[in-house]
Amino acid sequence: MVDISPREAEVLALVGEHLSNAEIGARLFISVRTVETHVSSLLRKLEVPDRRALAQRVPEEAVAGPAQPVPVLPAPLTSFVGRVRERTELTELIKAHRQVTAVGPGGVGKTRLALAVASEAAGEYPDGVWFVDLVPVADPGMIATAVAGALGLGEQPGRDMTGSVVAALAGHHALLVLDNCEHVLDGVAPLLERLLAACPGVTVLATSRARLMVPFERVYQVPPLSLAVDGGSDAIALFMERAAAVGWPLDPPLREQVASICERLDGMALAIELAAARYPTLGLDGITTALSHPLRMLTGGSRADERHRSVRAVLDWSHALLEPADRVLLRRVSVFVAPFTAQAAAEVTGAEHVAEGAGFEGAAEGAGFEGAGEGAGAEEGLVAEGLARLAEQSLLVVTASPGGTRYRALETIRQYGTERLTEAGELVDARSRHLRWCLAKAAGLTETGADWRVRFDAVADDLRAALAWAADRAEQRADACRLARFLAELTFTRHLTAESQQRYEQAAALADDPAVTASMYRQAAAVAGCRTIGDDMYRLRRAAADAAGRAGDTAGAAGDLATAATIAYRFSSKFVRIPSPAEALALLTEARELAGDDPAAQAAVSLAEAGVLSDAFGAAQGPPDNAVPETIARAERAVELARRTGDPLAESAALDALTAAHSWAGDTLAVAATARRRIMLLSDTPDTPAGTHELIDALGMVTETGLGAGDVLGARRWARQLAGHPALAEVGHLATYRLLMVEALAGNAAEVLTGSVRFLDGWRRSGSPALPGLAPAAAGVAMIHGLRADQEARGEWQEILDRLGTSAGGRTYGYGAVFDALLLLHQGQAPEALERVAPEPGEVWKWVTWIWLHWYVALRAEAAVLAASPDARDRLAEARTIVAGNPVADAMVARAEALLDGDRAALLGTAAAFEVAGCRYQSGRTLLLAGGADAERGAAVLRELGLAPTGSEPGVAPMGSEPGVAPMGSGVDGLVRPG
Repeated sequence: MVDISPREAEVLALVGEHLSNAEIGARLFISVRTVETHVSSLLRKLEVPDRRALAQRVPEEAVAGPAQPVPVLPAPLTSFVGRVRERTELTELIKAHRQVTAVGPGGVGKTRLALAVASEAAGEYPDGVWFVDLVPVADPGMIATAVAGALGLGEQPGRDMTGSVVAALAGHHALLVLDNCEHVLDGVAPLLERLLAACPGVTVLATSRARLMVPFERVYQVPPLSLAVDGGSDAIALFMERAAAVGWPLDPPLREQVASICERLDGMALAIELAAARYPTLGLDGITTALSHPLRMLTGGSRADERHRSVRAVLDWSHALLEPADRVLLRRVSVFVAPFTAQAAAEVTGAEHVAEGAGFEGAAEGAGFEGAGEGAGAEEGLVAEGLARLAEQSLLVVTASPGGTRYRALETIRQYGTERLTEAGELVDARSRHLRWCLAKAAGLTETGADWRVRFDAVADDLRAALAWAADRAEQRADACRLARFLAELTFTRHLTAESQQRYEQAAALADDPAVTASMYRQAAAVAGCRTIGDDMYRLRRAAADAAGRAGDTAGAAGDLATAATIAYRFSSKFVRIPSPAEALALLTEARELAGDDPAAQAAVSLAEAGVLSDAFGAAQGPPDNAVPETIARAERAVELARRTGDPLAESAALDALTAAHSWAGDTLAVAATARRRIMLLSDTPDTPAGTHELIDALGMVTETGLGAGDVLGARRWARQLAGHPALAEVGHLATYRLLMVEALAGNAAEVLTGSVRFLDGWRRSGSPALPGLAPAAAGVAMIHGLRADQEARGEWQEILDRLGTSAGGRTYGYGAVFDALLLLHQGQAPEALERVAPEPGEVWKWVTWIWLHWYVALRAEAAVLAASPDARDRLAEARTIVAGNPVADAMVARAEALLDGDRAALLGTAAAFEVAGCRYQSGRTLLLAGGADAERGAAVLRELGLAPTGSEPGVAPMGSEPGVAPMGSGVDGLVRPG
């Protein structure tokens, strides 16, 4: 058989159908001259004299079946990564609609997506898939010529080029891909209208930065590459694939850093490819740094396509297509870093350029930059039209929101606009107007409402950007200070406490008036208190004192110095480095000299004296016994002086000192009563940093002291209020640890297990810090797992407890002894429990007074009874005196006494007392100790609480299973007494 090519076989088959060269060219989408060349070659190879003889050779030489055109698509030089959802969606669209336009900004990956879809869909189009690159076409009137060139057609006699294309495609089932239509829209639209009307089997897939704006168009918005790390990020995959292609594969652990880079590049495919290409020379850290100037870094793309050699070239191409007025608008809206409305754009950009560019002279007359009346309305309307045109060119992203339509420029486009602002000499003016707009917005946000959070989040990034610019310019210093102060207040209300502290400190540094500086430092110190950072509280109060001194406010300086000294002992557990006692005394001495007769300063000095002079600061165990009365007297004087000032926050702080003094005196009930006074005083606390800090501290204290006094129900209520406080939303461990203590002592396993998840998450998110103050909560969770007989979980929490560390005595005498004894008694190990609480109550570290003393004493008495200790009655008598007035501890002692006396009625009476006090676990355990049918009820209570039965498993351990104690109902008189 003669060697003829596939294309020659197709031509031969059509010659056999007696088609002319022009008809063959139209059928095969090749030029007439090309057909002539193939016919001449066939005549020579088949050695026949003419066309008729050639037609007769078809049965011998032609390939059976219809001719199948070869798709004419550019072969990609790199792999196509991801876009599974987009490929599926776009494929479905071209199946359902005859003209689809894939729209998106330059560099988003429109062409690669269209080629991938066309290649996959080629089998659906028997007459072929044809690709036309319109980039080289500068004249809209030459679109048909470009299409004809791709099809291999010449102009047919009697027809223009559009008519020739239409005639060639008539009756064919083909897909035509028109790439890069944005600059020749006026030529593409009329061609498609004629083509689709005359060729019902033809589908057109166009790519463009702007819609074609024809009635039959179906638009597909090409999104940036997906960024979600957990959801299979196409952006990360593309970066890593391209980095590997240049010989530098990345390890999977670097995905987080790559994700951050891709996010800064807005998921734009071209930008990601260009960044990945720089990885061998810059590394990920270098790329991250260089992205502060992305247009400078993102270069080095395909040399075959000048538009894609850099992101700047892509944007230059789009910028050149804009009208002059829209170029001005694009560069001026680049000052916005967050999505903005047309109204915001009108206020910041001004309207004179829009009016002139649109041909409406005087439309913005009288409007100015502030916007008012009819002028403002006209201005906003003109700007809205300009924004719409920019969005049509894919230079702005449009989103719908409850507040209306918003526009956003991708970061590279925003940087490009900023460069254009600089070139035009408009940067300072544009940023100044943006700053004034931000100040007005911030001032309006101080009036909170139902949608306050949404309104703040919408402008927060712009406020930050405006402040960053203004803070570095001397002429904007006053406005920068105002904006920093606004932002500090707003972020605090938004519960972004770390940023709030930063902004208050920034405002202090920007203020020209030292009195304002002092005020800002005080606010920053209060926010640091909400964050439980004692070192910052101390540092900032001292800074406030220095500023107040420069302002000539000696009384204010005295108050700040005294408060710094107070912080040093009052919040010593919140410090990394606690100031020395000598340093605190020096501050107090200086404060006393400066205070004069100012009531507020005197109250602050008195409060510092109540702590510092009692030697409580740094000693961690309070003053010597003979100094306790003097300590209480000082604290009471501080309370009285603070009350006279009329400042509830000052009085609350003084009451806190009185709480500590009562604790050192060993008066648990007085401690709890004083803590409750603080809560009543702060019931209407303003949501200021200082007010919030004082309330959070008071809620923590009233929870702990209430628990220590046996008010479990009150402690639970206050602990839940603390756990739900918005200021602690981001620090779950600090929000929940007191509630965990309450629920653990009450035996509520379900609540403990739920709360421990939030605690652990918050603690780990904060870097798993060693905070001894959290140790009681961890010990309580470990005990609950022990009560549930889950030794593995208990071991895990014991490890967490070890990592948290402990303060002197706490784990030995305080929470450690209490939780261990509770678990040992539950397990029927009374002798071991008695050994765990062997130290006398007088040896117990006095700082455990307000929470653990009564629990310790009551458990000590119970362990003595259940272990048949010879001194059980003496311990009961001692315990009864110490815990008097504590409903839970009283009931525990009464239960132990009923067991010792074999008094069943008294024993069951304590079960009811525990129930009333909110301690269902102790109520259930009491029923178990009673034995018999009551034991079954007790076991049911423990099962409801999610706890294992007491004693050895399986089954219930009645009273007689405790060492030295017989079950009730045995013996001569029905009661057997131990000992």
